[in-house]
Amino acid sequence: MRLAAVSVDLDEIHHYFEIHGLTAPGESGTLVYDAAIDRLRGLADAGRFPLTLFAIGRDLDRQASRDRLKAAAEEGHEIANHSLDHRYDLVRLGREEIERQIDDGASVIAAACGTRPVGFRAPGYTITDEVFDVLSDLGVAYDASVFPCPAYWTAKTAAIGLISLRGRKSQSIVDTPSVLRAPTRPYRVGKPYWKRGNGVLEIPVQVTRGLRLPFIGTSVTLAGPSRARWLAKMCVGEPLVNLELHGIDVLDVTDGLEALRPHQPDVKVPHGRKTESILAAVEVLRSAGYTFVTMREAAEAFGAAP
Repeated sequence: MRLAAVSVDLDEIHHYFEIHGLTAPGESGTLVYDAAIDRLRGLADAGRFPLTLFAIGRDLDRQASRDRLKAAAEEGHEIANHSLDHRYDLVRLGREEIERQIDDGASVIAAACGTRPVGFRAPGYTITDEVFDVLSDLGVAYDASVFPCPAYWTAKTAAIGLISLRGRKSQSIVDTPSVLRAPTRPYRVGKPYWKRGNGVLEIPVQVTRGLRLPFIGTSVTLAGPSRARWLAKMCVGEPLVNLELHGIDVLDVTDGLEALRPHQPDVKVPHGRKTESILAAVEVLRSAGYTFVTMREAAEAFGAAP
């Protein structure tokens, strides 16, 4: 079995300012739904693959955003749950609020698109056993939050520390280093969640074979087409390759992101170049015999209830 999935976290631009401890300018507020989502749909058409879009419930307060998400769903793309408010500190909010963030996020998406999502990804990839207990109680079919990537964990920890040294406070938080011991292939979580068990099906964020380098939108788009192909080749042989993107991965400074230029190096890359890199990685996987599916379909193939 060789399956591949392309998922996208639809984090609006203000969340990136929160990561860097900055105040977001008002004009960037809906760029992901106003510009990125149509580019993503075009990317999917060009690459001949379905998307799984992880939507934030609060972003669907606006009718135009609901309409664009519903249009994507009607084209056959899966809509999954990225929580109600995208609180980076979700895991610290207590059981009742964690459940509200997940359940209400799913309800808002269901109201917008007509179908309740079956998949979940935690903000900032940070998750705990308590969150998994909530997902189990809510009947969520799969989670896609665990990121067992030493390079990413180290870079994120260093970035948060550097932001603090500059007198700002990042809203992002660091997961336990024990996450680096988690399986890199789909598995049912145990307790602690980085061990195998009989819990919710986990589809980890993709890392390469061997070095466990991140195979995500940021690394692919910064790498350029040639190195993106190399990263994709490093994943060939995995039963499932899950390329995880963000809406910002098809945006650049010309879209009104000049204020992020000093803090977010990927916005300096023209969005056409980013698209070229993503499609290059996709073509490597297709040439290696991978069939592209939604995350829901991938989860069903690995034993999640449909």
